[in-house]
Amino acid sequence: MKYSQKQLGKIGELLAVKFLKQKGYQIIEQNYRSAWGEIDLIAQDGDVLVFVEVKTRCSLKFGAPQVAVTNSKQRKMSKAALEYLQERDGFDYVCRFDVISIVFPPDPSEPIIEHIENAFELSEEYAY
Repeated sequence: MKYSQKQLGKIGELLAVKFLKQKGYQIIEQNYRSAWGEIDLIAQDGDVLVFVEVKTRCSLKFGAPQVAVTNSKQRKMSKAALEYLQERDGFDYVCRFDVISIVFPPDPSEPIIEHIENAFELSEEYAY
């Protein structure tokens, strides 16, 4: 079955939520929007606040999904995370940026989910 990019992204986010919950994460927010863009998922992993980018593909033709989390995307996500923290006076949190990569194989088998913890760090220019 063919899906649009938007549909594939939504399916990927739903799978990522289920995956993280199974790992014991608490989902705080989905699709947080700021002037800098969107953060797919914000979750709590113990005492760590985790900002998660979910990338979903139906093939590896254009590379692994996590390759799409470019330096530009990392900068935008960092700025959006800082805005999220400012809105909630949340600067006491330990934070982490994760990427969840989901690939649907061509046959109807289960999707391959890879969780990359601490995939990138807050850029020096935004650190305090």
